[in-house]
Amino acid sequence: MKRFMCGLLIACLTFISAAGQNKNNAATKKNEKPQVQTPADFRGTDAATTQPGAQTIADYKWFEVFQDEQLQALVRGALDHNYDLREAVARVDAARAELGLTRSEQFPTLGASTDLTTQRISRDGAFTAPEPVKRDRTFGSVLLNLLNFELDIWGRLRKATAAARADLLASEEARRAVMTTVVSDVATSYFILRELDFELEIARRTLASRQESLRLIRLRQERGVSNLLELRQAEELVYNATEVIPDLERAIEQQENFISFLTGQNPQAISRGRNLTEQQFPPAVPAGLPSDLIERRPDIR
Repeated sequence: MKRFMCGLLIACLTFISAAGQNKNNAATKKNEKPQVQTPADFRGTDAATTQPGAQTIADYKWFEVFQDEQLQALVRGALDHNYDLREAVARVDAARAELGLTRSEQFPTLGASTDLTTQRISRDGAFTAPEPVKRDRTFGSVLLNLLNFELDIWGRLRKATAAARADLLASEEARRAVMTTVVSDVATSYFILRELDFELEIARRTLASRQESLRLIRLRQERGVSNLLELRQAEELVYNATEVIPDLERAIEQQENFISFLTGQNPQAISRGRNLTEQQFPPAVPAGLPSDLIERRPDIR
C-alpha cells in the first residue's frame, strides 16, 4: 500500500509538471513571421526607382539626409540639451540593469562568509599576568554556499526575463522615438526659417522694383505723359510691398526663438547655412515595399 501511494504521488507530480510545461510553452511560444509575397515591380515606376537593394529616405541616417553643416550643428545641440532624451536614455540604462538582475535569478548564486577572532591570554588564564604573556590567535571558519538555486519548473523566471527584455526594448524604442522627434522638430523649424528668409528676400526685391516703377511713373506724371491714377496705383503697390516686410521679420524672429528653445539656448539669432534652394536631398525616392515600412513599427519588428 505504501509503495502504491508513493507511485501515485510520483505520477501526479509528473503529470502536473508536464501540464505546466506545456502551458508555459504555449504561453511563451513566439509568433512566426508570415511570408509576404511582394511584386517584382510597382505601377508607375521605372528601373531607376525599383533597382534591387534601393533604400528609401527612412533608411538613411539623419546626418546623411540633412547635409547642411549648420543644421547638423543645431540638431546635435538639441540632442545634447534635450531633457526628454536624457530621461529616455536613463530609462534604457535602468531597463538594461533590471534585465541583468532578472536573468541572474536563473543561475546559481555563490555566497561566502568569513569569521576571524584574535585573543590574548595570559599563562594563568583570563587573569592579568605580568610579562611575558602568551598570545594565541583563534581563526573562525570560512563558509561557502553554492547550492542556492531555484529550479524554474513552471517558467516563472523565464517569463520574468522575457518581460524585462520587453521593457528594455520598449525603452529603447521610446528613446528612438524621442530622438526622431527632436531631429524632426529642429529640421522642420530650420527649413521654415530658411523659407521665411527666402520670402523676405523676395519681398525686398519686390519693394525695390515697385519703388523704381513709382519713380518712373512720377517722372512721367510730372511731364504730362502719365495721369494721377497711375501714380496712385503705383504708390499703393509700394505700400503693400512695404507692409509685408515687418511681418516677415517678426516671423523670422519668432522662428529663431523657437529654434533657440529647441537647442537649449536663450533667444538669439540663428546662424544660417545653405539657402533653401541649395539644400541637397536624395535625387530620387526609390519605390520601396509598403510592407517594409510597416515593419519599422516596434510592435511588429
